[in-house]
Amino acid sequence: METKATVIRDENSETAELRINMGPQHPATHGVFRMVLTLDGERVVTVEPHIGYLHRGSEKLTEGENFQQITTLFDRLDYISNFNNEWVYVRTVERAMEVEIPERAEFIRIILGELNRIASHFLFYGTYGLDIGAMNPVMIGFRERERIQALFEGVSGARMMHNYFRVGGVKEDLPDGFVPAINALLEHLKKGYEDAKNILTESEIFIERTAGIGALDAERTLDYGVTGPVLRAAGVDYDIRKADPYSMYSDLDFSVPLGSHGDCYDRYMVRMLEIEQSIKIIEQCIRRLPDGPIQGKVSRILRPPEGDFFVHGENPRGDLGVYLVSTGGTVRPYRLKIRGPSFSNLMALSSMMEGAYLADSTVILGSLDIVLGEVDR
Repeated sequence: METKATVIRDENSETAELRINMGPQHPATHGVFRMVLTLDGERVVTVEPHIGYLHRGSEKLTEGENFQQITTLFDRLDYISNFNNEWVYVRTVERAMEVEIPERAEFIRIILGELNRIASHFLFYGTYGLDIGAMNPVMIGFRERERIQALFEGVSGARMMHNYFRVGGVKEDLPDGFVPAINALLEHLKKGYEDAKNILTESEIFIERTAGIGALDAERTLDYGVTGPVLRAAGVDYDIRKADPYSMYSDLDFSVPLGSHGDCYDRYMVRMLEIEQSIKIIEQCIRRLPDGPIQGKVSRILRPPEGDFFVHGENPRGDLGVYLVSTGGTVRPYRLKIRGPSFSNLMALSSMMEGAYLADSTVILGSLDIVLGEVDR
């Protein structure tokens, strides 16, 4: 950690500002992310976020891949939300080509997408516990996430980089014994969720470290373009699954958890409550899962018509959007632009952190739950 102090003197007093470099290789910066903090004593005066250590180049890489191959790039974008990312991309191509999706494939997508949301939130739970100084949460968070990843591997053949969603449906049908396996998994997740709540949710120390910290009101979250749990923690009732329903979400019964203070504790609670709602959604989908095809009528070589197409979806961190430009008749996109929720949510970091204590800076950053693969895409 490098520090640089600048002393500013006047005739009545002496003040000093200390500049501290945190990251990019730092356990509290959640990936290769660097913050330059200017401090007045223990208070943060300014924050300069620095990204650009991954240089994924995902958007440019899509121009050299055909439409079937691009799905793999979305697995590596936000590598904690693989299924949710694949889903938004294939829906964009499906809109361009006006593809009809079989009902069974839609339910499979929802089940896997909501399981991915739960896995992501459990990982957040564990790493956020570490940010606060607690060790037990990461054990529970990874334990429950590992159960989900094992199921994902059984479905797609890969733990994380699944390449399972296809334009028109999914790659292959669910494996034998999937329904009993997921029913057993949901029972484990419910118990794990209760274990998680008992450790952090009502902990006096945790509440003291997060309540009232990094608060951002509804007006400012909207001004910054914040989405997902960070937006809903400020009391803004905006979830794309409800506001702009896609797939079968309009036929499912679930609620959107909201906070009231927009602080770190509310951001934590919204994600925890979303685990409950995702379990509820999955249970409904399992009961309604029909037989039938898993792939719509799609040509082997994809050539979307000429035009501009945009689709967005609710991934665990917020509004993930894909803007596709097709020149028509080609097997590759002319341009593909990604609207990433982690990158957009970072816009509010300075406003959240300025005036806070240095010790709270890692708590505030952790509450955003960023993934740098998507930030530096």
